[in-house]
Amino acid sequence: NNRQDKLMEQGDGSKLHRPSDDSVAYAKYLRYDIASNENTQYQNNVATAISWMKTSDASLVNMTAIQTTFKEKTVAAANSSNNTSDMQATAKEMLAEIQQLVSLGNTQQGDRYVFSGQSDLTQPFTMSTTAVDRGLAKTLDDKQAEFFNTADNKGCMTQMLTMTGSDGGTYYLDTTNGNIYTKQFVDSGYKDKIASGQSTVAAGDAVGKVTGFGTTTKVSDYFKNTGEIKDSTVSFSGGSSGSGLVDNSGNPISLSFTTLKQNIVTYAGDDKHISMVKQNGAIDPSSDTVNVTGSEIFGSDIFDDSNSGNTTSGTAMLNNMLTVYAKTDEGDHAWLTSDGQTLSDTAHATTVNVEGKLGSRQALYTSVSTMLGNQSQIITSDITDVSSADVAQLAVQLMQEQTIYNMSLSLGARILPKSLSDYLS
Repeated sequence: NNRQDKLMEQGDGSKLHRPSDDSVAYAKYLRYDIASNENTQYQNNVATAISWMKTSDASLVNMTAIQTTFKEKTVAAANSSNNTSDMQATAKEMLAEIQQLVSLGNTQQGDRYVFSGQSDLTQPFTMSTTAVDRGLAKTLDDKQAEFFNTADNKGCMTQMLTMTGSDGGTYYLDTTNGNIYTKQFVDSGYKDKIASGQSTVAAGDAVGKVTGFGTTTKVSDYFKNTGEIKDSTVSFSGGSSGSGLVDNSGNPISLSFTTLKQNIVTYAGDDKHISMVKQNGAIDPSSDTVNVTGSEIFGSDIFDDSNSGNTTSGTAMLNNMLTVYAKTDEGDHAWLTSDGQTLSDTAHATTVNVEGKLGSRQALYTSVSTMLGNQSQIITSDITDVSSADVAQLAVQLMQEQTIYNMSLSLGARILPKSLSDYLS
């Protein structure tokens, strides 16, 4: 009767209801059940991650498309045949495209901002409603960067600060070492040095030096990380006690930072990453990260790079694009021909690079999703093998036990006396 009750209990399809039913099989069942729960959680993580990355990727694709158009407009605006009305019309189109980039930067999934780091409930990007004085950087092209990068600036210098001299001349300040160069030397004079066999900038090429810049003095002392100048009245005196600059008559030349009136974009997110673990083992930020931040999309520049002393702004390329817009609105063809096109190319390349990295991670998560699906089938099969009852075998065993039970009753009836009185006698 007891054996029959146990068999009847397995009628629900499971042969394991307590550890005593089969201790070895029950231990396996517990391990498989834990693995199944983990697999389910990982599949949920992967599904959420893929959805998050698809939303981010769609925005990045639109961003790069806009930046491609922006590059084309910059090239067109650099043509000196454009008149004032042409330049202003192009500038309006550029501004609209930058505003669209800001809007895409505020893309949400549900109530969470996908480009805001771990501060995903905070809107990351905001454009100022009024123009501010922003420092004007000289952006080096590849050949210039190769020549002016030295061991002092660790080979990472791509921009210099533009300065205006009291003599009316334009100068460039290397913020990594304080060296000051003339506009003519940076634009074309360095080529003569290369032609003469000089491969990199030498001490004698600078016309002056701001002592301490790059060590005790940083860009952050004069500019915010967005490039907005803190004090537009700052100047560096010339002569032996200052920058060392003197004119042809030996008179000291004082220098002040060149600025440009423009709007700026600020970033309210953070640079922290969101990880959605997809499998057992140690967390790998490089592959488990599902988001990209403002600093990754829009890079850094001279105002917020590692040498500046400022924290990363998260909007460097957006603000540089606003500089291009402002210069286009001014009709500065010469600047657009050199710096403008370089900045537009750099902004586009920075976003494309991030888009490629995000696409690789998305492909990895898609591959893991397939793997987890296969693992789920295997785990389910293992659970079935170790815990499920064989219905056909169970039916036979029940019939056997029922037969044995009936035979027991029949045999007992034959052994016992027919009446109580016979038994008592």
